[in-house]
Amino acid sequence: MTHLVSVLVPVAVAGAYTYSSERPLAPGTIVAVPLGPRITLAAVWPGEPGGVDPKRVRPVAHVFDAPPLPETLIRFVDWVARYTLTPPGMVLRMVLRVPAALEPEKPMTGIRLAGPPPARMTEARRKAIEAAADGLAWSKSGLAAAAGVSPGVIDGLLDHGTFERVTIPQRPIAAALDPGFDRPDLSAPQRAAADALVEAARAATFSVSLLDGVTGSGKTETYFEAAAETLRRGKQVLILLPEIALTLAFLDRFASRFGSRPAEWHSEVPPRLRERIWRGVAQGEVRAVVGARSALFLPFPDLGLIVVDEEHEAAYKQEEGVLYNARDMAVVRAQLSGFPIVLASATPSVETWVNARAGRYRHLRLPARFGGASAPEIRAIDLRADPPERGRWLAPPLVEAIAQTLAAGEQTLLFLNRRGYAPLTLCRTCGHRMACPNCSAWLVDHRFRRILACHHCGHEERRPETCPHCGAADSLVACGPGVERLHEEAVERFGDARVLVLSSDLAGGILRMRQEFEAIERGEIDIVIGTQLVAKGHNFPGLSLVGVVDADLGLANGDPRAAERTFQLLTQVTGRAGRAGQKSRGLLQTYAPDHPVLRAIVAGDREAFYEEECTVRMRGGLPPFGRLAAILVSADDRASAEAHARAMARAAPPAEGVRLLGPAEAPLAVLRGRHRFRLLVQAKNSAILHDWLGTWLAGAPRTRGSVRIAVDVDPISFL
Repeated sequence: MTHLVSVLVPVAVAGAYTYSSERPLAPGTIVAVPLGPRITLAAVWPGEPGGVDPKRVRPVAHVFDAPPLPETLIRFVDWVARYTLTPPGMVLRMVLRVPAALEPEKPMTGIRLAGPPPARMTEARRKAIEAAADGLAWSKSGLAAAAGVSPGVIDGLLDHGTFERVTIPQRPIAAALDPGFDRPDLSAPQRAAADALVEAARAATFSVSLLDGVTGSGKTETYFEAAAETLRRGKQVLILLPEIALTLAFLDRFASRFGSRPAEWHSEVPPRLRERIWRGVAQGEVRAVVGARSALFLPFPDLGLIVVDEEHEAAYKQEEGVLYNARDMAVVRAQLSGFPIVLASATPSVETWVNARAGRYRHLRLPARFGGASAPEIRAIDLRADPPERGRWLAPPLVEAIAQTLAAGEQTLLFLNRRGYAPLTLCRTCGHRMACPNCSAWLVDHRFRRILACHHCGHEERRPETCPHCGAADSLVACGPGVERLHEEAVERFGDARVLVLSSDLAGGILRMRQEFEAIERGEIDIVIGTQLVAKGHNFPGLSLVGVVDADLGLANGDPRAAERTFQLLTQVTGRAGRAGQKSRGLLQTYAPDHPVLRAIVAGDREAFYEEECTVRMRGGLPPFGRLAAILVSADDRASAEAHARAMARAAPPAEGVRLLGPAEAPLAVLRGRHRFRLLVQAKNSAILHDWLGTWLAGAPRTRGSVRIAVDVDPISFL
């Protein structure tokens, strides 16, 4: 008997297709189906198939012997698709991103000594037999390398029966976790917060808790207690981190508490290991995962807790493909599945702070640093009164503070959120600026790599000897500082100091960064110079001085979230100092010491910042007191992009409580060769916004030629 089934394929179509199967297939069953001339991975989806002539229905090509996608994950995929106005197949693609994990794991074949030596013994054969004399199973390549012989010698001994092939069991993906392995001695505030989180874990119902603790207060150890309770109950745990660079230190802390490490999930995990982790999660063998935002779409069958660490971080927003905020979607996944979620931060997002103040989230506070350590003393350096020397970037008070810190044998962190040597290179003769050929952006000078690079599209070129516009020799000059230029100044000023630049675009990737973080923690570096990478959750015990080289940098644009981001970033980076209990300080170089954000940071008055920011946003109807959606129209040429954007604006239906702004050329007008125009929709609430967007986009003119449209609900970036 033939059965018709609805199948969702991971492509940009509105809904499921109908296929036939020789047997009934439950929703969530992972299959391979023909789609045009190719076979594609897909999943059986809820809903009645219909409206198709049975003679035209194509059969399912293959049913994978893998656990079906959990029903809660299916609902989550549909919810994300509706909210982000994305075809559900594109969300499913994020779930099925590891196709090889669906096939049974291939057994590992080993070789061990099993029979008598061959009649004709050679020196190479003797070496191989001696190497295998321990009776253990070896891989062929490993045994050949250990014996110092070629793999062909091993093959010959196999043919003679001296060696035999055996199956080697796969190493477990993650060792067993012990919730009671090393219970920490928590402070009284930590214990009170931990007890509340454990209570939520035991209740096993949906709830959101904001764990709001100052830097160094021990938030991680506190929410580990909720993870321990969840593991005791036999449930799975997911902990989201905003940066890959944070994972190594975090994994060590996790292992110290639970006896072994959790599974890791991010883009740097090798493909074979990703396959095993995906399969282990789906089968329930992996009990805890620590990962980046994509881990939210793993097929957990028994998830019982999500923790979003550093919940305020913009890195949780996916800016390409399906545009979603992992923090917000994590709350949705917890709600759909009926389990608790913890949002942890020293500087909560305004949205989270408002939800906690309104009572929608439980607000758990850790007001002091663990162990009695004091917070750093923060002071602003007014660059109008104490400017740096000409051609330098460190003001005299900061230089003096660095010298004092070095003399005391302690560490300094210089923070500048600008990669490379200089953000602009121009010709002194004709004024020509070195620009990206693909984007409306200047090329950044990277002296360490001897290139000019675009930070938007990745274009790179060698720094020319002469101006490409006028041909003048030795006329190109670097304008403004980056972290590499600060390195140059620090080495010149403090020649005996050990200076290190931490930046995400330097060679060596995640392995190099982890080694450098470990060197800082061991006290092998005197002056650390870094971008926002250093502001996120790191613990540098010897650090007693943080100097923010340009505290005004994040405030100098029209981004409605600029004040919030600057407050969070500067609070986090200055919070790296004094975590081991020593006296510490943070110095902020600024031309605007009276700016409300900087005044709040210097005064340590966090509540004043949130109150002021909420007042401004409420007045403007900005999130969380209103909703936004950005529409980005792009094309290969400016005229097509602008014409389509204006046509969309004309097609917008009038509606009470909805305001359409634009179109206007995007601040980054050209990106990767595509011209960009933006429209911004402002509405009173999410329901009004989504209803209006659905009506508008359904009646909007269809795209033609190279024109493309991207819809970003709850935008974070306004470039």
